[in-house]
Amino acid sequence: MDIKELQKKPPYGMIAILFIGAFIAFLNNTLLNVALPTIMAEFDVKPSLVQWLTTGYMLVNGILMPASAFFIQRFTNRGLFITAMSLFSLGTLLAIIAPEFYILVIARMIQAMGSAMMMPLLMNIMLTSFPVERRGSAMGMFGLVMITAPAIGPTLSGWVVEHYTWRTLFEIILPLSLLILIYSIFRLKNITPVKKVHLDVFSLVLSTIGFGGLLYGFSFAGDAGWSNPLVYGSISIGAIGVILFVLRQLRMDEPLLEFRIYKYPMFALSSVISVIFSVAMFSAMILTPLYVQIVRGTSPFHAGLMMLPGAIIMAIMSPITGRLFDKYGAKTLAIVGLTITVVTTYMMSSTFDMDASYTYIVSLFTIRAFGMSMIQMPVMTNGMNQLPLSANPHGTAVNNTLNQVSGAIGSALLLTAMDKHTARKGEELAAEAMQNADPNLSADALLQLKEQITLQATLDGIQYSFLIATIISAIALVLAFFIKRVTPPKTDELLRP
Repeated sequence: MDIKELQKKPPYGMIAILFIGAFIAFLNNTLLNVALPTIMAEFDVKPSLVQWLTTGYMLVNGILMPASAFFIQRFTNRGLFITAMSLFSLGTLLAIIAPEFYILVIARMIQAMGSAMMMPLLMNIMLTSFPVERRGSAMGMFGLVMITAPAIGPTLSGWVVEHYTWRTLFEIILPLSLLILIYSIFRLKNITPVKKVHLDVFSLVLSTIGFGGLLYGFSFAGDAGWSNPLVYGSISIGAIGVILFVLRQLRMDEPLLEFRIYKYPMFALSSVISVIFSVAMFSAMILTPLYVQIVRGTSPFHAGLMMLPGAIIMAIMSPITGRLFDKYGAKTLAIVGLTITVVTTYMMSSTFDMDASYTYIVSLFTIRAFGMSMIQMPVMTNGMNQLPLSANPHGTAVNNTLNQVSGAIGSALLLTAMDKHTARKGEELAAEAMQNADPNLSADALLQLKEQITLQATLDGIQYSFLIATIISAIALVLAFFIKRVTPPKTDELLRP
């Protein structure tokens, strides 16, 4: 189909199918987080082992996303979506009937094989179907799916696990995914061009080792510690793999992932801001639930519910932000959004204390979500707008891969910073308490004192991590001042050295 003709009449029905499929896949990303303790009890597994339900899912995503550019170029969008939804449905069914823990892990990995293709495929179709002047509104709707679904996951999971079993989570998803699969078989059409690109197997091996190693190492760093040989060994191997992968791609005429797109300055800037933003975004999503559950003693369900107003604000704002992007560009939106993010993150580091009310915590988290709704999609879309149409699959693949890796790295760094500061503060408070304590204190009083010290040290660690997240967000804010509005190049040829 001719691109100009397609952009005059975008295939809204087909895009709606893809949107629902992507929403379910993204929702599935965070759906099990609150249910992990229940699964640990049922299968009698340790925390380090149950993590594989999220780590394994993330690893498969991180391994397949670099190859998504090849799949999108080589296969039709119809065939790719049907294959992705089939794998996702198969994994969901297997999770429902899983008799053993390792079967559940395999089921999650099969799900991930399907969901890994959803985001790059949908983004590529959106960029192909809409002209530059309307991409903001279109990508704003995509942002609604990308941001809202993972935020709703913990709330839904908390409610379901409290009233039913963890298998019900998959039982809710399966009928929806099967309906989308059946509908797509009969109604989905092909609109993206297909090229007979060559798959370089060695590049795929290097990307698997590289990105897989980094994701694996950083995912376990928070729990196992940086001194664990498995952690620093995985990160070292991963880093070497990524370097070799990039060098190989730069020498190839048909690379698996085209890194020459970084010759376009606004794409490079948007990519850097998106990576920094991913780290900042994960800070509140991880640290706030820890704060309300450990320090304030809130239940897991209410901890998940706390994120719902922020998710609703993001859902409302995402289409509005898209229209504002079409009218004003990314720079103003990014500066306003990042300013709100920096201020609210700093307030979290200084005002989240032992006495902060639940209403105040929810309000601050929601205001921060309002600011963050103005950042990711406008910045990413502005960067993508500078690329030739043929480079869009590579741009989406690079952005999605880096967001996965930066999210894992950011989580590990912030949790490690929290743990180290908590331990140091705990030692200081314990030493101070021992000097001033009454030597005749009862065993119960000593135990109570120890609990108070632990809570205070944990609070200090969380505040310290929020302060680091504030500095990281401030770096992104400075970079936002260099954003310029762009238009695609007149030629579809990629810049060559």
